[in-house]
Amino acid sequence: MRPRHASRDLHRAREFEAYVAGAGGRLLHTATLLTAEAPGDNPRARRLLTLALAHTYASWDRLRGEDPYDVTRQHLATRFARGAWHRHGGPLRSRPHPESPLARLTPQERLVLVLRFHEGVAEEQTAALLGLPADRVRTICHRATAILLRPPRKPAPAAGGDKAVPS
Repeated sequence: MRPRHASRDLHRAREFEAYVAGAGGRLLHTATLLTAEAPGDNPRARRLLTLALAHTYASWDRLRGEDPYDVTRQHLATRFARGAWHRHGGPLRSRPHPESPLARLTPQERLVLVLRFHEGVAEEQTAALLGLPADRVRTICHRATAILLRPPRKPAPAAGGDKAVPS
């Protein structure tokens, strides 16, 4: 390899490392919210983020003024959507952590809420990213918010429990 190419590759690697050091934590949190896994036990979120970062690194030289965070977030969201919606049973199939409030939502509802509220992506941009009309994104967002604001259902008492039934 020529010295000029080696220097450019080293510079590229350092830029990317600095980007990941600054944005990696937030992106991992976003991926963890999408998968609804526990923060300390999130292998699907880590895999999702690794694939999104690999894509960003591969296109690093072609970004030309684009925000690498937006590129990574977009790839993270589309990869999650494909895995959760189109490949039922695939490696990114949504098996949320049962204690996560987001576990009550569908993958699509989680994706819309995370993009809109956690990431602050505008409704129109979310719609464009997901290939949905803006009014559909609005409806999904309202429904998901209502589900989260409603207290979870308590399990029904077991039949034939401790109480005696009069005959």
